[in-house]
Amino acid sequence: MVRARLAACAAAALTVAAGLGVRSAATGAWAKYAGDALYTVLVVALVVAAAPRLRPVVAAGVGLGFSCAVELFQLTGVPAALAAHSRLAPLVLGTSFHAPDLLWYAVGAGAGWAVLARRAA
Repeated sequence: MVRARLAACAAAALTVAAGLGVRSAATGAWAKYAGDALYTVLVVALVVAAAPRLRPVVAAGVGLGFSCAVELFQLTGVPAALAAHSRLAPLVLGTSFHAPDLLWYAVGAGAGWAVLARRAA
């Protein structure tokens, strides 16, 4: 159990580093969509860190659901308002709804699931 949590925390840290690397090295749509997918991979890793006994498909589903909920929350305008007062809010909540992001969240959840399922096998 401890080993799984440590591995998940290490995966989360590597995912953040990868996301920052992609954002600093790449531009345009590639950087944005890679960041979207990595956002969901990060959420999946954090879910596993919190609940390491979850089946891979459940952890990936929670990650996808959370990411989609955050994207849909952007339709309210609240994240954009929070971004005006915080540097962290736009990184966590985004600022504006973009429908293609939902696809890239699914890509990230699929990648998270694949890694977890392979590790469980």
